[in-house]
Amino acid sequence: MSTPATIKAGIAMPPKNPNKVPIPGERNVLITSALPYVNNVPHLGNIIGSTLSADVYARYQRVRNINALYICGTDEYGTATETKALADGVTCQELCDKYHPIHKQCYEWMEIDFDHFGRTTTEHQTKIAQDIFMRLYERDLLVEDSMLQLYCSQCDRYLADRFVEGTCPRCNYDDARGDQCDQCGNLLNATDLINPRCKLDGNRPVQKESKHMFLDLGKLQPECETWYETASAEGSWSNNGKVITQSWFKEGLRLRCITRDLKWGTPVPLPGWEGKVFYVWFDAPIGYPSITANYTQDWEKWWKNPEDVKLYQFMGKDNVPFHTVIFPSTLIGTGEKWTLLNTLSTTEYLQYETGKFSKSRGVGIFGNNVQETGVPPSVWRYYLLSNRPESNDSQYLWKDFIARNNNELLANLGNFVNRVIKFVNAKYESIVPTLDAAAAPATESDEKLVREVNEKLKLYVEALDDVKIREGLRLAMEISALGNVYLQENKIDNTLFADHRARCDRVVVTALNLIYALSAILFPFMPSTSESIARQLNAPVRLLPESFAVDSILPGHVINKAEYLFKRIDEKQEDIWRAKYGGTGTEPAADDKKKKKKPTKAAPAPVFKGEKPAEVVELEKKIEEQGAKVRELKTAKADAAAVQTEVSALLGLKKDLTDLFAKLTV
Repeated sequence: MSTPATIKAGIAMPPKNPNKVPIPGERNVLITSALPYVNNVPHLGNIIGSTLSADVYARYQRVRNINALYICGTDEYGTATETKALADGVTCQELCDKYHPIHKQCYEWMEIDFDHFGRTTTEHQTKIAQDIFMRLYERDLLVEDSMLQLYCSQCDRYLADRFVEGTCPRCNYDDARGDQCDQCGNLLNATDLINPRCKLDGNRPVQKESKHMFLDLGKLQPECETWYETASAEGSWSNNGKVITQSWFKEGLRLRCITRDLKWGTPVPLPGWEGKVFYVWFDAPIGYPSITANYTQDWEKWWKNPEDVKLYQFMGKDNVPFHTVIFPSTLIGTGEKWTLLNTLSTTEYLQYETGKFSKSRGVGIFGNNVQETGVPPSVWRYYLLSNRPESNDSQYLWKDFIARNNNELLANLGNFVNRVIKFVNAKYESIVPTLDAAAAPATESDEKLVREVNEKLKLYVEALDDVKIREGLRLAMEISALGNVYLQENKIDNTLFADHRARCDRVVVTALNLIYALSAILFPFMPSTSESIARQLNAPVRLLPESFAVDSILPGHVINKAEYLFKRIDEKQEDIWRAKYGGTGTEPAADDKKKKKKPTKAAPAPVFKGEKPAEVVELEKKIEEQGAKVRELKTAKADAAAVQTEVSALLGLKKDLTDLFAKLTV
């Protein structure tokens, strides 16, 4: 769209560049979000933790006309893919080819605007990963050793952790996985399981030695730790990212196995290592440069250019050590000048109503479900970003989702924009009036609005520069609220237009310019809302102003007809959506139908010499009281969500007691 002469020149956002390379001497920002596993549909917690948060930051760079490249893609190798492919009766490649476009479509609908969304099953991935491996090998940073693994003679294969099930040695749960027990949450090794069984055929595996390659992280710790101290301070890392990384350094980095006995993965490029592939957490982060290589042949200008490029990475906290210890150590170990992480933005967990998202149990809303609700992407983005779990876990609540749409988006932002544009449509025939400074000089109300908007705009820029996304959105909505206060103070209505025309003209021109500034302020968070505002103003999507002034929409400009930015959501939808996406009445997943799980066996309580420790007595008392509370709620037929909350609390207390038993001397 060409810019009308009645819009200030030079403020339109330039079109997106399809062939970005770093510009020497300017700010160049490389942005990645954690690569989502290809084997399932992303849920809202996945989306807010990585892709959506990164998109806000990428759009913020663009609306400031900063050269930024946003890269992501599906993580397609590893046991998670093999397990899902076996369950679905398809090949790994067929599974990846099915889910990659599902991911892509989910993100596109959510208006997540990658410069390139790729995948890890490419020739570039193989070449770059094998090249990094060989450089580490040649620099004596890899150690060959043997390790005991479980081997299934019936399958004739070593079993990766996820292919083994058995009884947890900590809590006696008889359906623990080889990598983790879902009941007590403890991380496990497959060889720790009691009565292990092959997930593929139920056969009991045997322990057998297998040679593997280990990355000597201990040798790399001094250099990696020095890099961390500088990057975490300069890049203002999220606190949980710093805490998790520091705990790894404090414990001391050790050898880490980077190969696996699998068929699906990047092959180890050494003679005699046929049939072995790279471990997915060594391989997957290399997907960032390999996906960039599929975007541009100049990928090294982004990834081997620390002087000109700053790297920002977004993820949930569970991905932290792979990006702050293992991947940087890997790149440092090559001896090449890689672009290392500058700023890390991590989140805690987004919970769904009273528990966790679970695809198998039909609990929670996933990337493909949001489209079924009929609620537009801007509302979803707004709710997730305003509820972003930045320092603590947060909850997705349908009641809150509806309230924020109705009471914040509709009543604040929607009301301000619609009221002004409809007024100009009706009273001014959609033509922006000329200001008569003599007849209507600026008042304290006008000056206060400009002053307060600029104060908040300054804080907004500071917040987003520091990747404080939730704070940035809060400030954007406060700027919109200032617009509503301004309209109320000046009583914009028929009387003002009829009796004080010059004053009405000034109020209208000021409000229109604030709306146009808001379109840029909101662009990182709600791009389609920003575009709708620009369309109603008959103006191009604009760059973020350094400061607000009444000088962007000029007299004589013709605006378009008003559109509603948001629609009210009926509160009755809360029960409808909760029933649909809350897991009630949902058929069990195919995996659950195959085998009815036996009741969980409780871990035997230890026999103490003398009196029970006071902390045990106290916990047992709490468990008894909580159990009584649950029974009372069930007897009273209380709300299912309330019961589930108390049951979760009871299970938590029981887990605390199990952990305490394990620590005490018997």
